[in-house]
Amino acid sequence: MNPYLNFNGKAEEAFNFYKSVFGGEFSAVHRMTEAPESSQLPENERNGIMHIALPIDGHTTLMASDILPSCGHILNEGNNVQISLHPESREETEHLFNGLSAGGTIEMPLEDTFWGAYFGSFKDKFGVQWLVNFEQSQK
Repeated sequence: MNPYLNFNGKAEEAFNFYKSVFGGEFSAVHRMTEAPESSQLPENERNGIMHIALPIDGHTTLMASDILPSCGHILNEGNNVQISLHPESREETEHLFNGLSAGGTIEMPLEDTFWGAYFGSFKDKFGVQWLVNFEQSQK
């Protein structure tokens, strides 16, 4: 499964931020201007992201697009999407948690949990909610 996020004009900014944490290269970047009849969109929506994709590992690609308010799209930031990451080490867990939570709001700081994981959760500066869970048994 690949998480798909929606933004209100901030998809490119968000994905440049995510790329700075995860590394790698975008596998796709398509703008609204590539769509047929894009000239009918308001000027402020034409350069928006129609589709962007960032491979995270061999199994997961983070994807997104900007919404089009002129077409009746409404973005509701909140807890409707959470992305759960499962790093392979405590060090990677800390790197991802600290990088992605920068400028955001930490809900639960990284800590050893009763279920045997090193876990933390937060909302990043773009309103996306993340869970970072390293299973201690993976040591």
